[in-house]
Amino acid sequence: MTEAPDTLNYIPFESFQVGQKQTFGAYEVTEQEIIEFAEKYDPQFFHLDHEAAKQSLFGGLCASGWHTCAMTMSMMVANMDANGRSLGSPGIDSLRWLRPVYPRDVLSVQMEVLDTIPSRSRPNIGVVVSKVSVSNHKAEAVMEFTSKGIFSKSNRGLGVADEHEA
Repeated sequence: MTEAPDTLNYIPFESFQVGQKQTFGAYEVTEQEIIEFAEKYDPQFFHLDHEAAKQSLFGGLCASGWHTCAMTMSMMVANMDANGRSLGSPGIDSLRWLRPVYPRDVLSVQMEVLDTIPSRSRPNIGVVVSKVSVSNHKAEAVMEFTSKGIFSKSNRGLGVADEHEA
C-alpha cells in the first residue's frame, strides 16, 4: 500500500493564473490491469475478453472509462507529490470519454486553468477550475473533464473548519 509523504507541500491559491498549463504523467496501460479492474468494478465483455471484444464497438479489449479516471487520478497524485497539492476537491463536471484506451497505450495529463474563484464565505481559500485532458501516446485525447480544486490562500492556513482545528 502507498504511504502518505512525510511532508505535504500545498500550492497557494494566488499562484494560479487563467491560461496556465501543465503536462505530466506517463502511465502505461497493461492488459492485466484492464482485466483486473473490470473483473472488480466494470465486468463488461469488452473489458474482460480479448476475442469477444473484437466484436464490440471498440474492436478490441479496452479499459473501462472508470479505470481511465483512476489511472488519471494516480498521475495527478504523483504530480501533487512532486509539485504540491490542493486541499481537496468539491468534484468534477463534464466528464467525457472520447476514445477507447487500449493495452500498451501510454497516457498523460494536460491541465489548463480556466478560472480562479476566491471563496466568499471562507476568505482563506479559493477554488481553481481547470480543464483536464488525458491523451494517449499518439497525442489523441481519450478523456476530458472540468476539475475544481480547493487551495489555501498564502499564509492564511489550510482552510480547515474551526471545529477540526487543534
